[in-house]
Amino acid sequence: MTDTAKAEGPAAEQSARKADRTAAHGTGGKPPRGAASAVQSVDRAVTVLEILARLGEAGVTEIADELGVHKSTAFRLLGVLEHRGLVAQEQERGKYYLGAGVLRLAGAAAVRLDISQEGAAVCRTLADELGETVNIAVLESDAAVNIMQARGPASVTAQNWLGRRTPLHATSSGKALLAYQPRPVQEAVLSRKLPRLTDRTVTSPVELRDQLEEVVERGFAVAVEELELGLRAVAAPVRAHDGSVIGAISVSVPAYRLDEERLPEVVKRTVAAGEELSRRMGYAC
Repeated sequence: MTDTAKAEGPAAEQSARKADRTAAHGTGGKPPRGAASAVQSVDRAVTVLEILARLGEAGVTEIADELGVHKSTAFRLLGVLEHRGLVAQEQERGKYYLGAGVLRLAGAAAVRLDISQEGAAVCRTLADELGETVNIAVLESDAAVNIMQARGPASVTAQNWLGRRTPLHATSSGKALLAYQPRPVQEAVLSRKLPRLTDRTVTSPVELRDQLEEVVERGFAVAVEELELGLRAVAAPVRAHDGSVIGAISVSVPAYRLDEERLPEVVKRTVAAGEELSRRMGYAC
């Protein structure tokens, strides 16, 4: 809102708001009908979750009153949320409450936050020890997403991997994450076409499956110029308190600085860092 609108009173303010809407949505100041309806539905669904979080439980009529909508609209919203496990209903009284799906989402967010917080010091130490770039990645759908990064003295010119989605089949972090996933998750990745990113990228499902078995046997993953030529990486799994693999810590090194002679030392330190972070996450190594 402009300073002129503020100074000239309610009429000018209303005019300014209309101008803002027009600028945002084009002539007429209204978003496309379908888009507006979708956004409104999402907003109402989120509001339902907030109502249940505040009240603990509520019936359809109470939720409809809170939303200012007809009971049929509230019922449809609750039906969708219930189908996705975000709300549940008490059969005897018919009241709704937050479902286990909310805990699942909250747990995923908490794990991501916790591993970032606990991993900061581990990343920094490993980067200083090896002088290379260290990342922590988590599994997100069909990619490994880097959520924490530290750079050592030798990697000052390395690219920034933070927030970057990287393919599971062509990175050490991706392989370390995928190797410990349930068989259906692995097969879903292996059943899709595996893009060739360099002439060293593994694109054969059979070969990749063999590599994943080796990762579990050895406790670490290696990628040799599979994502980018001239880049090698080593990764180790990070476990939660229950032993499940929730992340991977990796070291990315220019190929000329990671020869066969240096590789064992980098592997040893990376695995140790993965174990240290796992302990911080509550896992008894």
